[in-house]
Amino acid sequence: MTKYIETDIKPERAVLVGVATQNQPENQIHEYLDELAFLADTAGAITVRRFYQNLQYPNPKTFVGTGKLEEIRIYVENNDIDLVIFDDELSPSQIRNIEREMNKRVLDRTNLILDIFAKRAQTAHAKVQVELAQYQYLLPRLTGMWTHLERQRGGIGLRGPGETEIETDRRVIRDKIARLKEQLIKIDNQKVTQRKNRGKMIRVALVGYTNVGKSTIMNLISKSDVFAENKLFATLDTTVRKVVVDNLPFLLSDTVGFIRKLPHGLVESFKSTLDEVRESDILLHVVDISHPNFEEQIQVVNDTLNEIDSADKPTFIIFNKIDAFTYVKKDDDDLTPKNRKNYSLEDLKQTWMAKENAFCIFISAKEKQNIDEFKSLLYQKVKEIHVSRYPFNDFLYEMD
Repeated sequence: MTKYIETDIKPERAVLVGVATQNQPENQIHEYLDELAFLADTAGAITVRRFYQNLQYPNPKTFVGTGKLEEIRIYVENNDIDLVIFDDELSPSQIRNIEREMNKRVLDRTNLILDIFAKRAQTAHAKVQVELAQYQYLLPRLTGMWTHLERQRGGIGLRGPGETEIETDRRVIRDKIARLKEQLIKIDNQKVTQRKNRGKMIRVALVGYTNVGKSTIMNLISKSDVFAENKLFATLDTTVRKVVVDNLPFLLSDTVGFIRKLPHGLVESFKSTLDEVRESDILLHVVDISHPNFEEQIQVVNDTLNEIDSADKPTFIIFNKIDAFTYVKKDDDDLTPKNRKNYSLEDLKQTWMAKENAFCIFISAKEKQNIDEFKSLLYQKVKEIHVSRYPFNDFLYEMD
């Protein structure tokens, strides 16, 4: 594989395109495009403008209607745009049709996420997982795709398989996928051995939507130095640390963040990484309480946990970023019903979130608010499992 080399080239200019449908209504499309812009920024692009259209369902040929496509084409031609990024996975024929009209590079959401993963991958394990997902994505898109890839020298959506010598033979690509799968099996077996060597300590895993603060909490609790920044997918490789709260040791792991419309190929490729989640005793589901659509993010995480057979594990919900939480206070003479934007943090604490979850806490990892209470609740939960599993190991609790 040709190694991608970062250069000091100017950021690529992009426009974003979304479609509001009955399954993705207009009142959500702006928030979805906000997330797509964040993804583009993480990949290194500058979002210049956003386009969206109300349709009953996406156009099977060009995703958007012909009139909207022409509007986008004219804007792209007149404003020095490098990329057109769509907030859904496009079919191979849609990509070809749109590129033919635009004469510009077209990325879909899946390709953008794959590019970010390729950029973020540091270890051999993560690189193999990402490369496998890239080839699985590219295989059905070979026709008409390699030509424009050959002309590029890097760029968003082009990290990874064959930037210089593009092989068009599907058999060759399938052989590469098979070899990558074999390589991944070997690495997975090594990971299994590593997990067995950790002994029988209680395992706790941080899970959640991307960019909710999992790595910050990891650093705070374990006193480690896991990379954390305000970007999507800052963490790809699972980090495991031994943590001692009071006198009780346990293992804490920080895992890759989930996201809406996470490419299926990535879920498949990263299932070995997510073994840390499957084999954990407790899940710490971190939620960004300041995000306007945090309830949907909770559902995305729950759906992904269900996909990897981990939805039934004991779960401790951590509502993080209370320092960034804002709401619109209603005037006394405003008689209209309250909506989601009018709920204060105290109001939210009285809703289903706190009432239906015995283990639920509101914290700010950044400002270290309620951290002692969080540690105390976590200690009690870990101790409860430890006592039930090792009833004769009472020496651990002499300090209680």
